[in-house]
Amino acid sequence: MTPGVKGTAAPNGAPSRPPPSPEGWPFPHAAQAIQIRRRRRPLNGTSRWSTETVYAVTSLTATQATPAQLAGWARGHWGIEALHHIRDVTYGEDTSQVRTGNGPRAMATLRNLAIGTLKLDGASNIAAATRHLARDATRPIAALGLIPP
Repeated sequence: MTPGVKGTAAPNGAPSRPPPSPEGWPFPHAAQAIQIRRRRRPLNGTSRWSTETVYAVTSLTATQATPAQLAGWARGHWGIEALHHIRDVTYGEDTSQVRTGNGPRAMATLRNLAIGTLKLDGASNIAAATRHLARDATRPIAALGLIPP
């Protein structure tokens, strides 16, 4: 187990106890476990912070993946989640009716192209930039550099 992994806290606030050894876990190939504690504040305007604790288990040994590498991979995962959030909320990917053949992959590629183009163009808010470009048919072509702005 990785040094620094904390025990689990009881729901009633009782003192935490150390987690069982990897041999006792329901994950037969587990070599390391990490505890990730996140502090977050809701976006609804309340200033009350909350702490969330999650655990991750990996079959990689400490020589194959250091704690710093595991932490970096956990943080990097949120970059992917941010892209999926933009694709779903701004472009409605989850409600798409395209479900057969290469259609879903092609549409995801087009959405990624649009997001990447807007980010390269300096957009900090993809939804606002998409609305701005949608108001005039020549704006997307100019954003791609195919005609002068």
